[in-house]
Amino acid sequence: MGRPKIHDEALRRALLDRAAALVFNNGVRALSLRRLASAAGTSTTAVYSLFGNKAGLLDGLYHEAARRFGARLATVESTTDPAGDVVRLGIAYRDYALTDPHLYSIMFEHRVEELDLADQPSEEAAHTIRPLVDAVRRGQETGQFTAGASPERIALSCWAIAHGLVSLELTGNVPPGLDIADSYEDALRAIITGWRS
Repeated sequence: MGRPKIHDEALRRALLDRAAALVFNNGVRALSLRRLASAAGTSTTAVYSLFGNKAGLLDGLYHEAARRFGARLATVESTTDPAGDVVRLGIAYRDYALTDPHLYSIMFEHRVEELDLADQPSEEAAHTIRPLVDAVRRGQETGQFTAGASPERIALSCWAIAHGLVSLELTGNVPPGLDIADSYEDALRAIITGWRS
């Protein structure tokens, strides 16, 4: 019988969550494997065993953020109302950001160069816009969206509205008297209206 695995997936995820919080609160430069191990109540040996080095940790952090974000967007099922699906994807986008702000910031508030990733943004990250592009494409096929622009272009503008509002909300930079929660869905619907046939 083999020895039980000490450095398991649960520890790996706990370390990634803790690392995301450290980066969120103190920046990438403040993250060290020793500091992470101390904050997580484990050994540096565990961190090295699971990630190899700081670059491996940052790479794992980015992949995990992208994986969780993609998984959240994947919960939005396609319906016969593609424009409505775009709104629901925008709501899922905000839900992920508010639920996992530390991981959201890894994907959207740090330059790839700052994270010193082993390779360019992962396949997971590149595919996170796919459900939105697919919804727009279906909307074009059913006449809900103009056929005069590529589905990627329309999807990017919808993504930008969601990203901009969520970023204002997370950073606390919403102008006085305005509330993102009250106007978020209206803003998504307005951008969709702009791309109607």
